Amino acid sequence: MSIQSDALQGRQSDTPKRALQWVTLIGMLYLLLVSVSMIGSGFKWAAGDHAKELFEFASNPVAGLMIGIIGTALIQSSSTVTSIIVGLVAGGLPVEMAIPMVMGANVGTTVTNTLVSLGHARCKDEFRRAFTAATVHDFFNLFAVAIFLPLEIMTGFLAKISAWLVSPLMQADNLSLKSFNFIKPLTKPLVNGAKSVFDILPGSLGGIALVLFGIVLVIVSITVMGKLMKKLMVGKAREVLNGAIGRGPIHGIASGTLVTILVQSSSTTTSLIVPLVGTNVLSVRQVYPFTLGANIGTCITALLAATAVTGANAVFALQIALVHLLFNIAGILVIFGLPFLRDLPVKCAEMLAGCAVKSKMAVAAYLGVVFILVPGLVLSMS
Repeated sequence: MSIQSDALQGRQSDTPKRALQWVTLIGMLYLLLVSVSMIGSGFKWAAGDHAKELFEFASNPVAGLMIGIIGTALIQSSSTVTSIIVGLVAGGLPVEMAIPMVMGANVGTTVTNTLVSLGHARCKDEFRRAFTAATVHDFFNLFAVAIFLPLEIMTGFLAKISAWLVSPLMQADNLSLKSFNFIKPLTKPLVNGAKSVFDILPGSLGGIALVLFGIVLVIVSITVMGKLMKKLMVGKAREVLNGAIGRGPIHGIASGTLVTILVQSSSTTTSLIVPLVGTNVLSVRQVYPFTLGANIGTCITALLAATAVTGANAVFALQIALVHLLFNIAGILVIFGLPFLRDLPVKCAEMLAGCAVKSKMAVAAYLGVVFILVPGLVLSMS
């Protein structure tokens, strides 16, 4: 009886703690919406009508791609970077310039997986499997960029499809974003309060300060949301993971999407499966579709961020969020959907893992070249 009563008391004591965690999670979601609004307002304040000229250095699509890679590699959250990009588009950054940045965010987020795989470095077989599982996501995203960035430059298909999807919001009064504008009354007081604080700075410095403050709040809110979602949902996420992986690619992609929506981080989702592959619980080919679902699930944050945007550029903020989703869906349909492309990421990851097992310097060289050296050189030349 005493054991049962202790267990009951333990559950009762956990209830207020979980309730507080849920309240904090809702608060962080609100902070995310406010911070994205701040970035858009601050960018518009600082750049005025010259947003395109301000980002002229990113007019080269390859340079924009590298900005996305470096930014995400440093922050280690594609959700954070895409939310910031949504805010910049809301402030006047053209959608066409933002598209390569969104593609780069997909590549930059994969650094975490590689670092997690180093935990298995003491055992060669475990490390080979773990490193392969970590980098298969890298290679898939690199191949997706290699296919779709040139295609986007030549045809603008992502910009056109996303523009078509949001066109009803521009043409029909009853479908305009203003009719769904329940967010603005919630975010406006804090945004205006921050504006009044930074208004003491001369010229455009106030706008720049507001953008930087908004970026800090985005990072804080998404970081805290990720930690809270791990605590609140990771048990359920593991149940979905164990029940769905290995039942086929459709189940794998769907479960990867669901788990990433729950934990609000593709890095968390893909890092979760690295130890499972390293310890030979699952195979690389079993978890491959799951990592693709993580690409889709991570788009939810940018779509949520877009709901915070109001005004003339609101529809473009939604458009760039949809571009992120379309890019990830197109990558799965083409690379995973075509048999002759499907195994390329796995084979490349296996080859790189073979080099990494022979020399750990291969890991450092890979991370340095892909995420630092090449992007840095391209940006310096731009």
